[in-house]
Amino acid sequence: MTTPTRPLPIAIARWTSRLRWLRWLDALLAWLTILLGLTVLFPHMPAQAAMMLAAGLILTVSLIPRLRLAWRPISATTTLSLSRRLRPGDRAWFVHGSGADLVLVTARHGLRVVVARPGHDAAEGMSVRRTRVLLIAAA
Repeated sequence: MTTPTRPLPIAIARWTSRLRWLRWLDALLAWLTILLGLTVLFPHMPAQAAMMLAAGLILTVSLIPRLRLAWRPISATTTLSLSRRLRPGDRAWFVHGSGADLVLVTARHGLRVVVARPGHDAAEGMSVRRTRVLLIAAA
């Protein structure tokens, strides 16, 4: 990525750091869900054993990319609510783990959005799910 000529807007820089916290909240919710399931299925299991087993299951499941990408209840809800007003022709910030890029929304199909990124072929768009990426409308 090239050095931007202008710094990121403050709100976008904040969302870049919040995205990591949202992913951790998803993991915490998964751990609590598994812990609750273990206590319901095995009511006589000691609490420490149930916590350790739940943590082990979360670590094991996190090694499977499909399951890790599928379980995003908190971050998916947040990203959907932030990108719900985006329409074709709108400019938006595409926030990812290493920064943010200004993109152009070229199409919208339910949960999928096609965006054109700078430095790529203008006719070639990138189709992304709004539950997996953070798109924030540019002011």
